[in-house]
Amino acid sequence: MVRYTCIIIEDEPLAAEKLQNFLSQKKELECVGVFHSGEEGLSFLQNNKVDLVFLDIQLGDANGMDILKEMKTQSQFIMTTANPQYAVKGFDLNVVDYLLKPFGIERWEEAIHKALMRLGQTEQDSIFVKSEYRQERIYIHDILYIEGMGDYRRIHTTSKRIMTLQTFGELETMLQGKGVVRIHKSYMVNVSRITEKSKGEVKIGEVVLPVSATYRATLGDW
Repeated sequence: MVRYTCIIIEDEPLAAEKLQNFLSQKKELECVGVFHSGEEGLSFLQNNKVDLVFLDIQLGDANGMDILKEMKTQSQFIMTTANPQYAVKGFDLNVVDYLLKPFGIERWEEAIHKALMRLGQTEQDSIFVKSEYRQERIYIHDILYIEGMGDYRRIHTTSKRIMTLQTFGELETMLQGKGVVRIHKSYMVNVSRITEKSKGEVKIGEVVLPVSATYRATLGDW
C-alpha cells in the first residue's frame, strides 16, 4: 500500500489534536509533523518533501493564504478555518478541499478521498492549459465538462471553473485517449462523470448537456 506523508499547520492545539486523531485512522497517510505557527510550517515545507498539508488559514503569526501563495511545492493542500469567506480564494489557488470548522469525521473523510485521488494521479493524468498569463495544471479526474463561450472555453472541474482561449481542437488533441470527448459543437464531457444519458443528452449531476448526432458515436452504445 502506498503511504503519503502529511503535516498539520494549526495554531489551535485542540484543532491540531483532532486532525491527528483522524489521521491515525488512515493507513494511507503518515503525519510527520505538527506545527503551531506559520513560520515553523513554512520552514519545514521549504526543506522537506510533503505530499499533503492541512493548513489553517487564520494562524496567529501568518495568513495561510499568504503561505500558500509563497509556496513553490508539489504538495497538495487542505485548508481549514472557521471563516467561510476564504473558500472561493482557496479554490482559486487549486487546493484539494476547504474544511469549515467545526467539521466532523465524515466531512474530513470526503476531503481525504479527494486528496488521495489527486495524489494517486501521475503527470500523465493531467494537462496544462493557458489561463490568462499562466499555465494551469488540471487533473483529468477533476474535469466535469468543457463549455464553449464565444472565443473562450470554460473548463468546469470539481472545485472551480477555468477560462481559456485554447480551441476545442487544441483541447481534443491534449485530451485524446483520456476519456474527455466532444459531444456537441459547444461541449466536451468527461465520460466517467456522466450520471445519465439518452439519445440527445447527457447529465452530469444536475447539469444537462446536449449531444449532437455528429458526435453521438463517441459515447458508445445508446
